[in-house]
Amino acid sequence: MATRLGALRLNVLLSSRSLFKFASSVGVRPLSENVSSKPVTSKSSDSTSDHLIYTQEHFALKEALSKLIDQEINPYVDQWEAEGTFPAHKIFKILGNAGFLGVNKPVEYGGLGLDFSYSVAVAEELGNIHCGGIPMAIGVQSDMATPALARFGSDELKKEFLVPSIMGDKVACLGVSEVGAGSDVSSIVTKAVRKGDEYVINGGKMWTTSGTQADWMCLLANTSDGPPHRNKSLICLPMNLPGVHIARKIEKMGMWSSDTAQVFFDDVRVPCTNIIGEEGMGFTYQMLQFQEERLWAVANIITTMDSIIQETIQYTRQRKIFKQPVLYHQTVHFRLAELQTEVELLRSLLYRATAMYIKGNDVTKLASMAKLKAGRLARELSDSCLQFWGGMGYTSDVPVSRFYRDSRLMSIGAGADEVMLGIICKYMDTIPRK
Repeated sequence: MATRLGALRLNVLLSSRSLFKFASSVGVRPLSENVSSKPVTSKSSDSTSDHLIYTQEHFALKEALSKLIDQEINPYVDQWEAEGTFPAHKIFKILGNAGFLGVNKPVEYGGLGLDFSYSVAVAEELGNIHCGGIPMAIGVQSDMATPALARFGSDELKKEFLVPSIMGDKVACLGVSEVGAGSDVSSIVTKAVRKGDEYVINGGKMWTTSGTQADWMCLLANTSDGPPHRNKSLICLPMNLPGVHIARKIEKMGMWSSDTAQVFFDDVRVPCTNIIGEEGMGFTYQMLQFQEERLWAVANIITTMDSIIQETIQYTRQRKIFKQPVLYHQTVHFRLAELQTEVELLRSLLYRATAMYIKGNDVTKLASMAKLKAGRLARELSDSCLQFWGGMGYTSDVPVSRFYRDSRLMSIGAGADEVMLGIICKYMDTIPRK
C-alpha cells in the first residue's frame, strides 16, 4: 500500500479530484461513490456535513492512515512494547512513502502542502495505535522537530534535513530539555560557541524521544551570553558527528516502545550554516513550535480516550458483579457519561484552537488550555476506567493499564501542567506584578 500511496504523494489531497484518486488507491470509497445515502463518518461518528473543521478530504486521509496502522503497526505493538523500542526507520519510511510525515509541509520539499487541520486529523487517527510511544515518536518527527525548519530554515537545510525527514529516510529528534531545564526552556545551559565558520557545541540533552535511533537533532542551544530569551538558536545537528554520545537509553514508567535517550555533546562541530533562521531567535521559534506540538498531542490522546471509554463499556457490560453487569450500576454508567462529556468539551476546544490557528491567529492560550485539560482528563479517565476493570485493570494485559502508564506523560512533557497554568495566567493578566 505504501508504494501505491508514494506514487501519489505530491498530488494527493491538493484537490477533490486528486483526493478521490488517493482514496480509491487504498480502498477507501469517497462520498460521491458511496452506495449508502448515509455520510461517511470517522470513528468518533463525526460526518463531513456537520464537522467543525473536517471535510471529506480529511476523512479520506484518516481512513487511508487507518488501513496502514492496521496492517503495518498494530500487529506488532505488543512485541515492540516488550522490546522497549520499535523500528523507527522502517515505520517512518512506510509513513513517509504514504505522505503522512509531511502533511502540512511545503510541496517543494516533499510535503502535501495542506493546512494544520490535516495534521490534527492525522494525530487523531494515530491515536488508534495500541500504545502511546509510537504515536509520540511519529509526532516528534512530523510536528515537533520539523516545524521551525520548514518555516524558517534555509533552502539548503531543508534539502539536507527536512526532505529526508518527510520521506522517512531520516529519523529526527528534538533536543530541548536538559537535566536541569525541562519546562523552563530559558534556563538551558548547552552552549554553541562560534569559532570561525563553525559552532562548537558542549552540554547535554535529556528525555530525547527517538534519541538512540535518530539521524539528526533539532537542537536548542545558547549561542551568546545575552538575555535568556534572545540568546538561543535552533541548530540542525547530525547525530553521527564526533563528540555526540548517547549516554543511556532511559527506562520509563510508560511509552515503552519509544526509545528515550540522554545525549552528551563534547566539542561537537557543526557549520554555522546549520542554524535555523536567525541566530538568537531559537527560543521564539521553539515557542511557536510548541503551539503545534501541544495541539497535536491533544488530538492524539483524545482518540485514545474515546477508545478506552468504549472498551470499558464493553468490558463492564459483560462482567457481572452482584448478579448484574458492572455497567448497570449507576455509579459506573454515570461516571462514564461524565468522562465522555469532558472528552467532547476538550474536542471542541481543540477544533476551535485549530480553526483559529490555520487562520493565522496566535493560539498559545487556547493550546495551553487544551494541553492542560488533556493531561488532567487523561489521568482522571484512566484512573476511573481502570477501577471499573477491577483486578484485570491491574494487569499489563489490557489497554486501560497501558493507557494509565502512557498517558501520565501528558501532564509533564512539552510543558508541565504548572507551566500551562502560568502561560494562561499571563494571557489573563492575573500574575502579580513585581
